[in-house]
Amino acid sequence: MQKSGTGTRGKQVSTVLGRRLGGELQRLRLSAEMTQQQAAEYLSATATKVVKMESGLVPVRDPDIRALCHLYGMTDRAVLGGLLDIAKTDRERRKVKGWWDDGLAPGAASYIAMEDAALRNRQWQLSLIPGLFQTAEYTRAMGVADSLWENLDLVEAVVSARARRQQRLHGDSPLLMHAVIWEAALRQMVGGSAVMRRQLNHLCELAELPNVHIQVLPFRAGGHSGVSGPFNILSFGEDEAVDVVHMDTPRSEIWIEDAERSAAFVGMFNSLSRSGLSPHDSMQLMQSIGKGMSE
Repeated sequence: MQKSGTGTRGKQVSTVLGRRLGGELQRLRLSAEMTQQQAAEYLSATATKVVKMESGLVPVRDPDIRALCHLYGMTDRAVLGGLLDIAKTDRERRKVKGWWDDGLAPGAASYIAMEDAALRNRQWQLSLIPGLFQTAEYTRAMGVADSLWENLDLVEAVVSARARRQQRLHGDSPLLMHAVIWEAALRQMVGGSAVMRRQLNHLCELAELPNVHIQVLPFRAGGHSGVSGPFNILSFGEDEAVDVVHMDTPRSEIWIEDAERSAAFVGMFNSLSRSGLSPHDSMQLMQSIGKGMSE
C-alpha cells in the first residue's frame, strides 16, 4: 500500500497513472533481464530519462512505449494497448488544468482528477452514500457534522464540487458506476428523516440510469469481507487494463497501484457484489426504508 502523497510536482495531478505506467515498464524490463542503461541506449536517450519514466515523474510518449515493448519482447497487443491508454490519459491530465484544482485540498483534487479520467468506478461503502450519489442536502448535513470540514464556506465548496463530479454520470460518455452499499448507510439518519427520504428516492432514480448499477448488502448477509473499510476501484480502459484502488481515511488517503494487490480488491468487490441483493431487490429495499422513515 502507498499512502498519499500522490507524488505530484506542481500541478501534475495524474502521477498515480504515471507511476502505474512506469511500474509496468519496469516490470517488463526486469522480465527481459535488461538494465536501465540498455533501455536508454535503445531509445538514444540518457539513463536518467528511463529512471524518470519508470518513476512516473515525466509523461511518456507513445513511440517510446512501443520501442521499449519491442525491446523487451512484449508482443501482446492488449497489454500494449493498455499501456498506451494509460500514457494518453496521464499526458492529458498533466497538461489540462481542471476545475478541481481551485479551492479543494490537494488530496481531494488528485482523486477527482483521477475519477474524471476513469471509465469505470466500482465502489464499496460501509456507512455513507457514495459521493457521486449524494444529494446536496445530504452532503451539507455530513459537512456540518464533520469537524474536519472547518467552516461553512468549505462545506459549500464540497457540495459544489460533488455536484460537478456527478455530471460524470450523464452525457455522451458517462462513467460506469457500480456501487455496493451496506444497509447501514441507508438507515443512518443523516440530516433527519426528510433528508434521508429524498436521498433514498434519489438513489432509486439514479439506479434507473443504464450506466449505474446499485446493490445493497443487507444486514442478513452476515459477515463479509468489506469490514475493514470502504474503497474505490478506478478503471481506465477495458477489462484487461490497469485498475487503481483508492481508500480515503479521516486523516490520509491510500492508493494501491500494483496489479497483484489491486486484483485482491477486485476479488473482494466481486465477493461483496455476489453477497448483495440484485439491483431490483436493492431498489425495493431502498424504497421500503424510505417509506418507513417517520416525518
